[in-house]
Amino acid sequence: MRADQIIIEPVLTEKSNVMREAEQRKYVFKVDSRANKSQIKKAVEELFQVTPLACNVAWVKSKPKASRTKSGYRFGKTTAWKRAVVTLKSGEKIDSIEGV
Repeated sequence: MRADQIIIEPVLTEKSNVMREAEQRKYVFKVDSRANKSQIKKAVEELFQVTPLACNVAWVKSKPKASRTKSGYRFGKTTAWKRAVVTLKSGEKIDSIEGV
């Protein structure tokens, strides 16, 4: 897999912003479900020219959803996805995510 196929998008939530800004140097990404930790670290290094120290990976479970239609309620769920939390070397940051 290529690096741009492994890293799908950054996750920009309140919790991930706090982790990024509070001198923890942790960035959260939505990644391909087949990627492992070493592939994710190499992809971050290649795409953003930074040095990742650690990579923690977890599955985000699907959530139930319901919608009203003309014929009644339809029930389903969202898709489960894989999340990676990448810790960078001290003093480094990803400018494209920071907005600088």
